[in-house]
Formats: sequence, C-alpha cells, structure tokens
Amino acid sequence: MKNIRNFCIIAHIDHGKSTLADRLLEKTGAITEREMQDQLLDNMDLERERGITIKSHAIQMYHKYNGEDYVLNLIDTPGHVDFSYEVSRSIAACEGALLVVDAAQSIQAQTISNLYLALENDLEIVPVLNKVDLPSANPQEVTDDIVDLLGCTKEEVIPASAKTGLGIDDVLKAIVNRIPSPTGNTKDPLQALIFDSVFNPFRGIETYFRIINGSIKKGDKVKFLATGKTYFADEVGTLNLKQAPKDEVFAGDVGYLITGIKDAKEVKVGDTITHFEKPTDTAVEGFEEVKPMVFAGIYPVDTEDYEELRNAMEKLKLNDASLVFVPESSAALGFGFRCGFLGMLHMEIIQERLEREFNMTVITTVPNVSYHAYSKKDPSISILVNNPSDLPDPSRLDRVEEPYIKASIITKSDFIGNVMSLCIEKRGVIKNQTYLTTSRVELIFDMPLAEIVFDFYDRLKTVSKGYASFDYSPIGLKKSKLVRVDVLLNSSPVDALSALLHADNAYRIGKKICEKLKELIPRQQFDVPVQAAIGAKIIARETIKAVRKDVTAKCYGGDITRKRKLLENQKKGKKRMRQVGRVEIPQEAFMAVLKLND
Repeated sequence: MKNIRNFCIIAHIDHGKSTLADRLLEKTGAITEREMQDQLLDNMDLERERGITIKSHAIQMYHKYNGEDYVLNLIDTPGHVDFSYEVSRSIAACEGALLVVDAAQSIQAQTISNLYLALENDLEIVPVLNKVDLPSANPQEVTDDIVDLLGCTKEEVIPASAKTGLGIDDVLKAIVNRIPSPTGNTKDPLQALIFDSVFNPFRGIETYFRIINGSIKKGDKVKFLATGKTYFADEVGTLNLKQAPKDEVFAGDVGYLITGIKDAKEVKVGDTITHFEKPTDTAVEGFEEVKPMVFAGIYPVDTEDYEELRNAMEKLKLNDASLVFVPESSAALGFGFRCGFLGMLHMEIIQERLEREFNMTVITTVPNVSYHAYSKKDPSISILVNNPSDLPDPSRLDRVEEPYIKASIITKSDFIGNVMSLCIEKRGVIKNQTYLTTSRVELIFDMPLAEIVFDFYDRLKTVSKGYASFDYSPIGLKKSKLVRVDVLLNSSPVDALSALLHADNAYRIGKKICEKLKELIPRQQFDVPVQAAIGAKIIARETIKAVRKDVTAKCYGGDITRKRKLLENQKKGKKRMRQVGRVEIPQEAFMAVLKLND
C-alpha cells in the first residue's frame, strides 16, 4: 500500500487540467501513441464540443521511480462551478491534489473554492504553475500569489507546460514524494466508498469505488449499507484506459465493481460497500448532500413517453449524482418531473444529454425555487409552493415567505462596484466585506434564492470578467411581497409560463415576457393577444398580428362597398377562428423567458 498514490487535479475552468492529465498518461506509458488524442479523458461528445470537463474520470497509471514501482490513481475533475459536486466526490476518494494555476490568468475564483474543498478534506496540495511557455505568462507574480494563498515556499511550486511536456517529470516526482500513501488495513472488514457509477446496457450498473479498509474478491457477497441490499461481485478490477479485471482489489486502491444491478435506484453515490458475512460497523464519511440551486419542470414532448423519460432520468442520475427530481404534472404539458440543478449550465447539459444519450426531446419550464405560503384561514400552517400554479388565490393569501441565502463572492478589488450594484439590483443586502489580499476581496450578501436562479451567475461572470467565485448557504425563510404573474395566450392561461415574482419587479418582467413571446411565437391566421396578469388584473399586453390573405386582390376598380363586404367576411372568419384556434408554443419560448436580459 505504501506505493499507491491517489490524487485528483483541481483548477479553474480552462487552466489546463485535462491536458496535464494527457501528459501524465503519456509519460507513465498508460496509453500507447495510437490511443493518444487531446483531452483523452473527456470521452463525452458534449465535453469535446464545448471544451469543458463535465464528469470526473478515474484512471490508473504505473510509474517507476528510484527502482520502485508505484501505482498512481488519477481522478480528473471539472473546473466549471456548476459541476463542483463532481469535484467534492473526487476529493473524497483522494489523499492529495494537484492545484493547477494558469501562469497567464493567475489564481481564479474556482481555484479558491476547489482549494478550500480540498483543504477541508485534509488533502496534501501540490501546486503546479501551468502554461509557463505562453508569451503572456507571468510566472514570478503568479508564483507569489500561490505562495500567499497556500503558505508554501516558492520551491514547492512546480513550473510546467502541459502542452509542451515541460516539468512533467517534476510533477510525477512530487506526486510520489509529497502525496501520502493511503492509510488503511487490508485485514479489517471491507469498507469502500462509492464515488461514481455508470449504466452499461449489457452488464447493468458499474460502480466505481475507493477501498478504505479490507479487500474485495471476485465472487464475494457484498452489501450496500444505505440500501441494505446484497449482491455477488461478478467482476472487480481497476480502471485503466479500459477496465482491467482483477481477482482481488485491496485497501487504498480505486476500482470498479459489476454486480448485474439493473435498477438505478439501488446504487447511491456516497454509499459504503462491505462484506455480507463480516460487515463493517461504520459507514465511510461520504460527502455533503447536493444543494440544488435551480428548480425547473422537465416534460416529454409526447405525454406517452413519460415512463421512458423516468427511466432516462434514473440512468442519468447514476452518472450525475447532483441531479434531483420528483414527479409533477401541469395542465398545459401533462406529466413530467420537477428537477433540481446546480446552475443554468448544468440544466442545459442535462437537457442535451437526455436528447443525445436517450433520444428524449423534452420541454423545460421556467426555473424557480420553493416558497412557503400561508392562508388567511389558518396562518399557522404553511403550504409548500414548488410550482407557481400551487400558490393560493391572492384574496385568501395571508403572506408568502421565500428562502434567503448567505452569498459569499470572492472577486478582484477592481470589480467591487460592479458586483455590488448587481447584488443590490437582485435585492441583496451587504453584510460584510473582507480583503483576503491587497487585490482580492470577499463580499458577503443576504439575498433571496429566487434572484440567483435566472441569470445571476452569467451576469456575475460578465461584470467581473470571469473573475468571481460564488458560494452560498441557506439561512432560512423571510416574508416577502410576492405575486404570481400568469401568462395568457389568446385569453387562456399557460401554466408552464407562470412565475412567482417580487411585486416591485412584476410589471417590468411581465412586459419583457410578453415582448419576448411576441418575437418567438409564430404568427397565426388570427390576432393573438399575449397578456401578463396578476390575478384578474392585466399588467402588460402585446399582440401577435395575424397573417392576412389579401382578399381584395380580385377587386380592381368599382365601388368601395365591394371591398368592404369582402373585408367584413374576412373579419367574421378571423373572429370565429380566434374562438376555436389553439396557439402552439415553440420550445424556445419556454427557454427564452430565462434570458430576458439578453
């Protein structure tokens, strides 16, 4: 066990994690020249197209150093803040972390939040200064920043270039010398932490685990502590580029387990695997529960596909443990699911993955958060409002409480003004301001969770030129002046477009929604009024003009009454059409409401 090293790579988005992983794989001979391609571990089409890592990927390498053979288990992690839950799971399975910092961009927001995650788990940090070969690199200054942040010496920071391969030997040397070997005992009862799982249509669910104590053999009868279910280990092994089956996997190692489980609900990330005959008394300390930021409804385009969508969501949840969903129904869209996401990018990715991996075309409703409403009849009992349509009638409503959060934003001191004005616009109240260094500042705000759901993240990144990290923790509910804004199309309400808004913003946002829908809904044969209403009061209106046929074209010359007669007939037809006409809403219209500020 003393020759095993488990480590992950953490960094801000686009600082070169995946490229560094490629070089380490090349250097240790884990892959042949023929198998080599850029960002090798990013094996999803979406990851390659967008140039981001979405999933953490585990792989084993072998390295000879000072005449001894070492086993290096690497877990490459995402850098985007919406996938920070993936990072927390990888960190739970490691003893050390390579902290990669771009020599041109210096320490960025996500570098700090991922670093704090690693420090909370007592990981050994190896700082790597990447991209030193760039003309715009500023190695001395950035090294000083890293020294300030970590409290290490300048000699401990490894200058490297993942693109050219410079400094990769030093990185491997540091992994062997500085990252501690796993602590654990192969003689103790089996105790293994599940940190990921994937669905294989032929073999069932593949569970990825890290063994803390004990060992697991092929054919063993194992028990999952959280669900209490028992299975036989059909196959165990380690994760090379392809899975490598083994007869036994020991403490300290990272591996995979296939038990032929077909039901996605039976595997929970963070669960502990143990032996059925000699079980362990204590479960492994897992990682914190996921905190969804954004809630939205996902519905199948065809109601008959509801069961298929459920299966697809369960398989996706296996691979992405941060997805949370419960069934719900809507008058306009039928049966679907209320889903919790970590952010807007996460929501977009889930939608794309459903389409690509499961051929499920879905409709997503306007995202929102959960509120507590109290009726005048019994003000002590709260009604949970997850969907705007659940809100009681305003005449019977006593008050509404909305969830508030304590938001911590770390940014450069140049952007304090921009960040503050954005937070105040979003009904935030500043609580504290601390300078971490001369150029980095932490701002603490109390804000309504509903305000950060829509476009807060994107706008925070814009006003701070990408340099702002954002973390939050719930602080409870506060009374708020909220109203339900309904959208009516051709005088009939569309419940999927309803939104709960603060009374001060209702008119402005209602008007914007109407304007946006006017652009996106195709013109019909009749005039379509688009209205925003609070209760029975219309607060905004736009009209989508009818597509008109020129019925007077055949009248040339003659009396005006001939034209008028044709126009009157057309008018009657349009009126009749409008009474029976249905307006189809395109999918973009549901999504456009999220991007009102564009």
